[in-house]
Amino acid sequence: MPSRPPRHNIAHGLRCACHGPDALGLFRRIDQGMTRRSVLCGIAASLAAPALGLAAPTFAQPAGRPVLLRNARIFDGRGGRLIEGRGVLVEGAMIKAMPPASEPVAGADVIDCGGRTLMPGLIDAHWHAILAGIPQLVALTADIPYVHLVAAQEAERTVMRGFTTIRDVGGPAFALKRAIDEGRLPGPRIYPSGAMISQTSGHGDFRQRSDLPRTAGTTLSTAEQAGISAIADGEAEVLRRVREQLMLGASQIKIMAGGGVSSDFDPLDSIQYSEAEMRAAVAAAADWGTYVCAHVYTPAGIRRALACGVKSIEHGQLADEDTVRRMADQGAWWSIQPFLADEDANPHGSPAAQAQRKMIAEGTVRCFEWGQKHKVRMAWGTDILFNPAGTAGQGRQLAKLARWIDAAEVLRMATSLSAELLALSGPRNPYPGRLGVIEAGAHADLLVLDGDPLRNIDLIGDPDRNMMLIMKAGMIHKNTLAGA
Repeated sequence: MPSRPPRHNIAHGLRCACHGPDALGLFRRIDQGMTRRSVLCGIAASLAAPALGLAAPTFAQPAGRPVLLRNARIFDGRGGRLIEGRGVLVEGAMIKAMPPASEPVAGADVIDCGGRTLMPGLIDAHWHAILAGIPQLVALTADIPYVHLVAAQEAERTVMRGFTTIRDVGGPAFALKRAIDEGRLPGPRIYPSGAMISQTSGHGDFRQRSDLPRTAGTTLSTAEQAGISAIADGEAEVLRRVREQLMLGASQIKIMAGGGVSSDFDPLDSIQYSEAEMRAAVAAAADWGTYVCAHVYTPAGIRRALACGVKSIEHGQLADEDTVRRMADQGAWWSIQPFLADEDANPHGSPAAQAQRKMIAEGTVRCFEWGQKHKVRMAWGTDILFNPAGTAGQGRQLAKLARWIDAAEVLRMATSLSAELLALSGPRNPYPGRLGVIEAGAHADLLVLDGDPLRNIDLIGDPDRNMMLIMKAGMIHKNTLAGA
């Protein structure tokens, strides 16, 4: 029997319900003066409400036969060599089995990979789904629904670059995640942190000097209203803001524990949050079975975060070797980015910002070397932020890691190792099961590359040309294999 290619999910079509009673009721509520944030919540609800009929789940997996990918050399997310002589059988959203090449599979649609490389979908452990593809000024001044629409467009581009999972470490990604999970939009799996928790004058405080001081009657800043950040001072306020993000559905909590480059008023060397405040955030997250990750660069800031129970250090490029050793000793994760002050860097125009960026770039080289030397548990992410032109380089940023780490380890960092970090969310994990690996019982997030990334990691950087098939949760987003 000739093989029949599986159905693709590139299908669009909306049923108009603009004049239905539910839609008219929604429009009346908007007309009666809802706040911008309430409008956003209403839009998110309408996406999820079948009664409105405003959107049909066009990306849901159709009922059908299993899919067998055969004639592929397999990188399983763990080993350092490609596996030959096996196929991958996908049933629904999961990998059912890895049958021998000679074993027939009755009733399955067959995709012949033509001897190419089959590997797990990529994971970016430090991504901003709402903020990556939009300039900062626009993000802070545009209508909030517009910001989310831009993010939805970028989400499709993200999965089409082969990134089937991202850990969102700051921004109101809950509605976008829901729409993607319901099959209404194409995009990656999202592990959301919600608003970045920041002290006054911290890295998540986007206010201007003219907005100070805050009083009991002061309204929330634009970034707070949008859910980008949450300013909290003192243990009680930190507890409140952390618990709010957990209520919204955060899989982990993001705090700002030190200064940064992309903000105007917090020095890069500053330590942010007292031990008491930081422990309050960690305790609130732990009570829900999950963990805290912390934006921080300096040795002193990293050591304070580790002492308070933070499980994942984000950035950390200014660490000294003793601090790197402490990370290893405590079993903490180091989510590090290839910040190199090159053409892929986030835009920062001032001379001071450029000098800080150069200092971080120098630290990047040392830290990758120390991380390997002391066997720190390392994941990776891009932290592309407010940079519409930079998002296309997501895979290219991953490939840069091969300057310090062999290609197999680079791919492990972007698959099985990053999946282990994501699994720290425990019962708050929105996608229970195994990610980042190819084995029976794992999520069917798969890529077919035209070449061997263990020999040429740069293949990852050009997905349009080199990714022949992209599958997420058993659904094909792209298939350009001959005869498919």
